[in-house]
Formats: sequence, C-alpha cells, structure tokens
Amino acid sequence: MSVDGAQLWTLNQRLLAVVMDACTEELAELGLETKEFFVLAEVEASPYPAEIATALLLPKASVTVYVRNLVTKGFIRREIDEADLRRHRLVLTDEGTKARDRALAALAAEYDRRLARVTPQDRIELQRILKAMLDSPASARMRE
Repeated sequence: MSVDGAQLWTLNQRLLAVVMDACTEELAELGLETKEFFVLAEVEASPYPAEIATALLLPKASVTVYVRNLVTKGFIRREIDEADLRRHRLVLTDEGTKARDRALAALAAEYDRRLARVTPQDRIELQRILKAMLDSPASARMRE
C-alpha cells in the first residue's frame, strides 16, 4: 500500500485544526485568538517580529497586528535590544507567560485525549517518526 505524502500532510493539518477548534473556548477565556496564541507561544524562541513571521509562516503585517494586540492585552512588551538599539525585542510578561502556559496545557490535554486512542507503543513510534521528519538532513546523515 502506497502512502501519499500530501494525504499524510492533510491528515496532520486536520488533526491540528480539530485540536485547536476544541480549545477555542479556553483560548477565548484567556483573551487569546488562535493566531495570537501561536505568536505568544513563539516569543521566547523568536523574540523579533520578523523571526516570528518566518517561524510561523505568517505575513509580517499580520504579526505586527497580533503583537500590537498582545502588547495591549499585557501579554508581551517591547524592549530596546541592547545589542542593536534600533531594534525592539519582544518579551513575555508574567501575565503572558501564565496565559501561554494555560493555553499550552489546554492544547496538551486535548491532544492527549486524541492520543488515548493510540497504543503506548504507537505513541513512541509516532514521536520517533516526527523527530526524524524534523531532523535536518545533516544530522540524519550523521546518525547513519
């Protein structure tokens, strides 16, 4: 049986959409829209709006709007970058950290409900497969 990459990608996207849809109410209770959550969750790893846009595959203009909203809500703040005084870094506030953590917990709980349908051995295999797919080609060659 042949496995089509596009079909697997579509199934993965559907799973992510179902999980996100199930968490929409909890995100709203936190004061977050779905895309604002993704931006908030990315701030520590990518503290500059352009980096967030690249990481999340979002237009820079959209990220600017989400950042502005998150600043207004008190979830993030802009700080002057000491390495380059022309740039602003984004930093999570305590409220932003709490909101991010609660939203991640809600997503994890919903994803865990879905994972409960899968055997523990298949979960281990799924994790291995996902990590292999995320590995860079260079690191994959090093393991060979």
